[in-house]
Amino acid sequence: MSAVLQAPADPLAQWRIAHEPYYRPVGDEVAQFRDACALRLPLLLKGPPGCGKTRFVEHMAWTLGLPLVTVACHEDMAAGDLLGRWLIDADGTRWQDGPLTLAARHGALCYLDELIEARPDALTVLHPLADTRRVLPLERNGELLVAHPRFQLVVSYNPQAGRDLRPATRQRFVAMAFDPPPVAAQVAIVVHESGLAVEQAMRLVGLAERTRALDEGADQAISMRMLVRAAQLIAGGMPARVACELALVQAWSDQPERVQALRALADALYP
Repeated sequence: MSAVLQAPADPLAQWRIAHEPYYRPVGDEVAQFRDACALRLPLLLKGPPGCGKTRFVEHMAWTLGLPLVTVACHEDMAAGDLLGRWLIDADGTRWQDGPLTLAARHGALCYLDELIEARPDALTVLHPLADTRRVLPLERNGELLVAHPRFQLVVSYNPQAGRDLRPATRQRFVAMAFDPPPVAAQVAIVVHESGLAVEQAMRLVGLAERTRALDEGADQAISMRMLVRAAQLIAGGMPARVACELALVQAWSDQPERVQALRALADALYP
């Protein structure tokens, strides 16, 4: 059985972004990201779910002209899922790059979303790639891959989830903190993403702001992602109160007291 290496004419074709993703800056984050990328520094984005981290990465990849390879990390994700593996088919055995290897080999932005969810061995493989060496050892393939000059590593996690990155991993990154956007920016995002009228968008954002007073922290508040979905349902013709029940109340929590509290807010907003 012969061993062969196969690659498509454009290995990053499916990862290229065709249209500019909408993103509304709230500070100097765009310039900071650009400066870090210019120095080939790996970036750690930290913030609660739904605060705009993923959309920001999509926007920056498009702005910099980089294909975007995104990996949603999970508790079963091991190093091999990132690096690649040998496959057997009718032509013999062939090596298939994993998403991290693909990005490092061909010069893409690799975004590891919620990195803290991955297994420890998956975190460890990032170390030589995230420091000054910028190399990726592929033991299964017998290769020491030197990262492409345009390769950029970006990871994210929620620091309020009760888990933290090990110092050996964390200290290899420069970090950017993300919070929910200011009210005016939230309204603008909801209007742009859903087509909802400004007045209706303001009511939804006001509801989300009240949940932050109800709860322990921003990680438990209604996210921008939830707000946009509620707005899309309303803009599509669903009654506003029903849309809030589906996209906000029931999606927010399964704890009865939390559901009742948010439902009371929604009832007051949409009697």
